[in-house]
Amino acid sequence: MSVSASCEPVSQERTLSSLLASRVVKRPKQEDGQWLQEAAIQLLEQQQNLCSLLREVGNLEPCKKVCIQSGEQKPAASEGISSAAAGSLLVCELRRQATQLGVPVAVLSVKTTLQRLMEITRTEEEEEDEDKRRELLTSSQRVQLCVLLESSKELLSQGALCPKLLWQEYRRDKRLPKLEVVYHLQLYDILTLKYILENDEGLRLWLVSQLKALCSWTPPQGEEDTRLVQQKVMSLVVGVLVGSGFELSHEPAGPDRRISLLCCSVLDEMLFWLLDTVDKSRTLQSAGAGAELWIQIFDASLCGVSASASALQRFFTHSLTQTLTYKPQLTVSDAITLQNEWTFAKSSPLLTSLFRKLAVIFSVELLLRHLQQVLETHEVNWKHVLCFLSTLLVYNPCAQPCLRELLSRLLSSAFEGYDLENMITAFLLARQGALEGTGIFPSYSDWFKMSFGGGSSHHATSKKSLVFLLKFLSDLVPFEPPQYLKVHLLHPPYIPVKHRSLLMEYISLAKTRLADLKESVEDMGLYEDISGAVGAAVQPQCQAAQDVEKAVSLFESTGRISPTVMEASIFRRPYFLTRFLPALLTPRVLPVKADARMNFIEALKKADKIPAAQYSSYVESCQRQRQQDRSAVCLDSSDDPLEVLKVQLQELTQLVADGNDGEMSAQLSRTSHTLGVIFPGRPDELTGQAVIKLHMDAPPSSELHVKAISMILRSFCQCMLDASRANPPNKQSPWASRFVSVLLGNAQLLSSLIHRLWDLFHNQGSSLSAAHVLGLAAFVVHLHASMSHSPLIQLVPPVLPKPVPVGDALSSALVCSTRSNMLFCVKFCVAAVCYGICRGDSLPQQQQQDHILSSLYKKLLYLIPRLLPEARRRPISAEGLVGEHQEMDLPELWSSATDGSSTWRRTACYLWRLAAFHQLQHTPRYQLSFSEWLADELRVQRSEDALSDPERHEYQRWACLELYWSRPEEQGGCGGDMKRLCSHLLSAIMDQQCSYQSLEKLDHPGSDTGTCLPDILSRLQELVYEMELTNLSGSWSRRAEVCDFLFEFVCQRCSSTTSSGSLGVSSELSLQHTLSTWNRVLLALPAVLFVKVKSEGGRTTLDCNRLMEHVNQHQRKVCSPAGLMSCHVTAHFLRGVLCASVCCGCPREEVNKAWSQIGLHCPLLLTSTVHWWECLSPMLLSLWSRLCDGQPLPEQLKLIADCQHWAYSLENGPSPPAAPALLLASSLHCAWRGRGGGDQGVTAALKVLRPERSKQHRQVLVFLLFLCVNDHLSALLYPQENSDQKARSLCTDLLSVLVDSADWLLIFKSDERGVYRSVSMVTSEEFIRLMPWAFYSLLLQQSAELLQRAVCGPGFLHTAVLCYISLLQLFLDGHTPTPSSEPSERQVREPQSEPSWTLSHTKQFLLRAIAQSSPAALSSSQIRQLESQCTDLDPEVAAALSALHSPHSLSPEMDFL
Repeated sequence: MSVSASCEPVSQERTLSSLLASRVVKRPKQEDGQWLQEAAIQLLEQQQNLCSLLREVGNLEPCKKVCIQSGEQKPAASEGISSAAAGSLLVCELRRQATQLGVPVAVLSVKTTLQRLMEITRTEEEEEDEDKRRELLTSSQRVQLCVLLESSKELLSQGALCPKLLWQEYRRDKRLPKLEVVYHLQLYDILTLKYILENDEGLRLWLVSQLKALCSWTPPQGEEDTRLVQQKVMSLVVGVLVGSGFELSHEPAGPDRRISLLCCSVLDEMLFWLLDTVDKSRTLQSAGAGAELWIQIFDASLCGVSASASALQRFFTHSLTQTLTYKPQLTVSDAITLQNEWTFAKSSPLLTSLFRKLAVIFSVELLLRHLQQVLETHEVNWKHVLCFLSTLLVYNPCAQPCLRELLSRLLSSAFEGYDLENMITAFLLARQGALEGTGIFPSYSDWFKMSFGGGSSHHATSKKSLVFLLKFLSDLVPFEPPQYLKVHLLHPPYIPVKHRSLLMEYISLAKTRLADLKESVEDMGLYEDISGAVGAAVQPQCQAAQDVEKAVSLFESTGRISPTVMEASIFRRPYFLTRFLPALLTPRVLPVKADARMNFIEALKKADKIPAAQYSSYVESCQRQRQQDRSAVCLDSSDDPLEVLKVQLQELTQLVADGNDGEMSAQLSRTSHTLGVIFPGRPDELTGQAVIKLHMDAPPSSELHVKAISMILRSFCQCMLDASRANPPNKQSPWASRFVSVLLGNAQLLSSLIHRLWDLFHNQGSSLSAAHVLGLAAFVVHLHASMSHSPLIQLVPPVLPKPVPVGDALSSALVCSTRSNMLFCVKFCVAAVCYGICRGDSLPQQQQQDHILSSLYKKLLYLIPRLLPEARRRPISAEGLVGEHQEMDLPELWSSATDGSSTWRRTACYLWRLAAFHQLQHTPRYQLSFSEWLADELRVQRSEDALSDPERHEYQRWACLELYWSRPEEQGGCGGDMKRLCSHLLSAIMDQQCSYQSLEKLDHPGSDTGTCLPDILSRLQELVYEMELTNLSGSWSRRAEVCDFLFEFVCQRCSSTTSSGSLGVSSELSLQHTLSTWNRVLLALPAVLFVKVKSEGGRTTLDCNRLMEHVNQHQRKVCSPAGLMSCHVTAHFLRGVLCASVCCGCPREEVNKAWSQIGLHCPLLLTSTVHWWECLSPMLLSLWSRLCDGQPLPEQLKLIADCQHWAYSLENGPSPPAAPALLLASSLHCAWRGRGGGDQGVTAALKVLRPERSKQHRQVLVFLLFLCVNDHLSALLYPQENSDQKARSLCTDLLSVLVDSADWLLIFKSDERGVYRSVSMVTSEEFIRLMPWAFYSLLLQQSAELLQRAVCGPGFLHTAVLCYISLLQLFLDGHTPTPSSEPSERQVREPQSEPSWTLSHTKQFLLRAIAQSSPAALSSSQIRQLESQCTDLDPEVAAALSALHSPHSLSPEMDFL
């Protein structure tokens, strides 16, 4: 019989079917059918062979052939005869011939069927010896066989065929069928494989050989139908074997048990063949397709038809057990030694694929429980056991806690029964987990410390347990890799003090073993944290570099050399000198400003820990390095790690696109191994909460690292695009978080990655495409979500006050100072927040917020209303936009974010209308406070803003008055309080001035354009003016609130500056900077706000108390020169007084009263007004004329003009006007300074103001002396040409007329409470403190006659001793001016201006003065007081004072005094 696979008609011979069919067509009468059938039978009876008949029946139409080839058993809709009719014809003929031959019909049908079967398969059997042997039938043979079996099935249905007889006849000559033939026999329900195995046990070897051959055979190119049949044959055979071998039998000793064992043995034989193949090969290519094909049969969907779920579980459990116990040739010691070679990345892909298939239907808990059972009851193959554990950890993120629980159980069991097997099992499993990296399981050092480092550990319960542990560790020593020995030495188990000797024995043994391995203990790092995550130990040079980095970090944070380093310099001197110092003193280009490393080196040098020759060599090498200016050296790329990484990332991208999570995890593990090669700095370090320094101006890393980081980021972006096309983030697999977690275990990689991201965001944001923005935004989200595992970031220079999480550090790179920056920032933040909201949609609220960075969210709260005016049109609440009823679903939001045709504006609008977006503001960390908004707005560059000036002003007014003014305080607003709103504005303006320098480079590098400070200042003016107008309509007390508010604000600001700053110069500088900033704000506000108007008894009066208090407490501290306010501030205060007086009933009278109070209680404002009167008088006259409609100037102001006139016309001899002494003195001081210090004016003044004539004259001269001493002190501190000589000359002239009086001494006493107490309110605290220095600096330069008069004057000695004590205290406290290293020409010419000269000559002068004074110069109480103060500071002066008290005790030797 020949069944042609072609569709060409047979023209020469017509088949039975075509003959009968043609006759049916030609006979239109249906009643002739019976007659036709009888005629056909008669025709057949005349001459017909059965094989030919089967051949004729099998000549089907092409459509039926197609149905058979595809495996479908559908009736062919043809015009030929039906299969039932053909079967009837065959049965009739079989019966007829069987009757003639005298044999049963079944025997004849079997013979005929076998004859046809052999005919079909004969061609294949003839080719058995050929090289191209086929293990499956050809398509033509398969069609013929299916037709034959279809006919046989019909014969079987009519009782004309016996299947058992068919198989007996087939096996009579020991024939062995093709496996595909058996497959088709079972497929057509003629014979089952189970029946064949039950009745022919000799077929076991045949079946195994057939399965091996079928697995190893590859169908020819283009035969896809044959490949499909191959899979179906394998699936059916394995399904039958699993179903027969692993179904539970009720008769353990019956035939079912026998067939069950036979099927199990076949499956075991194939599994062992697979494992042998794995041992001989390392890759899929070297193993061939056979082993891989057999692994594919371990699939529940393939076996599920013929086997129940319970049978399938028993089969997988059995196979896993067989795999773990196959050829247990390796001992425990071998496992300890070779364990590093059995990680997932180094294991055979075939073996890991097998383990993954076997584990897929079980939970992790069941798998680990079964593993424990196998370990307890079998001899195991340790390589397979540990590879299985690695595969389980890599593919199942939830396996880590289960493994920890298992390890805890093993340790508990080990110490309860002192069981070494459980102990070694726990150690091997813990080390295997650590080998996969910290992203999968904690490092070995962490596990060892956690298990044995505390007093509550298992071994700490008794001495027996302690001995058991140390004995176990000692037994491991001969086989231990060195990295584990180092862990035990660096982190020894907890041992009570009384048993310390036991631990020392182990330490000695471990050190000896390290020495045998040529792993010197001296090469162990100071801060080494070996976890065994790599096969080879860290090189000593790398470890020393890590120690240096750690030591520098500790020095930077504490300011002291680490005790570990100091101990190493003594007790581990070889390592310190040969490893640590060379790593520390690696030549480099030294920065201009000393960094932490340079300071650390200097500290070691001062501590004599660095040999001088080594330090000199280091300095010279650094200088050569600067000259050569070499760039970073690239790593040797002979192994092409980048190419390996590129291929792995491409494969990973494909796996993510295909949604293959399991293989993706395995690929990430391999990628992590490759990254460990490219970034070898810290391959096994758990970064935890360590701090990574992000150098904003640092040069890029080596070319190799930059390329690797770029590959990683490009791969992540591509993966994100591919994954987003298929599913929104909340329906994606956790591939992204696993991708990021792989990067967190390597500090060097993470540092390079963060530097690269910073550079992209800060410098190249505008050049990034939409796909890059989306991918990088998602990347940062996952970095933020892994905060518990990621390190903190410290920006260098320290723009931020303290280290911050990764996400916040990177978000600080997204500046919003220019239009281009704002556009990139809003695009990036929209993408990140959209992704975070969509990703966290199906998570609990806390985990949901982990995916949304508060810093990026706040930037959107700032930018969206700023750039989209439509976002400001409706009020905003935490539930969303008020009156907004549009429901936004997350798929639509994500679709907008990923749609290439969509704009960022559309996506931002979608996001802004989303209730979930605004609900985040219920959480404080997602609230953009008014202060934060102001800080962002003040960093905007007006010339490069996205808004025009009118648009910006409109937006700022909306934010201040509509958004934040009415918002509750707990949500970052002002609670409807206008004063609080203005307070925020004031704070922001002053903070911007203070922080501008630190943020200038971050926000707008290289830009000198102005910020929005003038705009915010304008908003402050508007709001303050509005508050003033609002209060005008109320009572005067409400109006006074504005004045109190302003002065209270600056007072609190100065107090916080003083308390937050360190004592000393830095605190004073901070305070001066704060007040200088305040003065700029003060001048921008209406002057009238700083003077209060109060109502008493029905009349309104001026209240300048707050103004005077402010000048006395704060303004005098920032005067330059000391004792003189600036002209602008002075004019502003005077304008305030004049303008406020208009609100009173009699303005002129109120100005006079106010100025009288100012003269008494605020001398600084008086002296400053006198000094600037020439500039101020035109302005004041004009203002007063405008305010009071031509009324004469108030008398007190006219008095200033009169005093000025008198001071300038003293040569004409007029009498001084009736004015306060300080006003007259200030006028004279101003006149003398104005005319250049001419002698005529001084002489005239001294003639007019004779101190003996009038008490007021003496007071004027004393005040004038104070002003000149102030000039003299200023000239000493800030030398100018001839300034000191002029001031000193004036002081000498004044002293000559005042020296006989005691009044002039009062200005040098800080506790003066008399008429001269006002001098302390004129100058600064620094000048008051330095008055003793000025006292002696002046006296020591006077003539001997004048000094003699001074010594004899009343009260001089008491004042001189007090000034000397104060001067000594100044030197001890370091408050005297520091002499410069290079003396100026003036200092060379006048050495008496130096503090050291003054101090050395002061003592001599004072001792002479004491000796020349009479005992009555000081009272007994004064002498005792001064003596007690001098005893500790200067005993010699104390002795001289004591001698003055008892003059008779003086010896003749004291005459030299």
